[in-house]
Amino acid sequence: MFADRDIARREARSFDVFALNDNELEGNLPTLHELLYLRRGLSQAGGKLPLFDLDGQDVDAAIVRRCLERGWAEPWFNNPLKPEWLVCKLTQTGRRLATAP
Repeated sequence: MFADRDIARREARSFDVFALNDNELEGNLPTLHELLYLRRGLSQAGGKLPLFDLDGQDVDAAIVRRCLERGWAEPWFNNPLKPEWLVCKLTQTGRRLATAP
């Protein structure tokens, strides 16, 4: 093994590591499906969240409920023609989460 013994014997330099952390979101991170659902609201007027996925199927109601429970989405209005559809929009917390790297 070719190593410079003088360099190898020196202590490794320490460095500070800081995590980029939003304490509001800590321990409450979305699943991939929830994150994709939230990100689709970024391109819509008013942050409207989709009723259908990219294949034209209804968005899973469990995903919508979890986003509502965690405060990432909020109900926008009731649809009188389809009362079972829950029309939602992003909250500020949901928007920050969806735009986080």
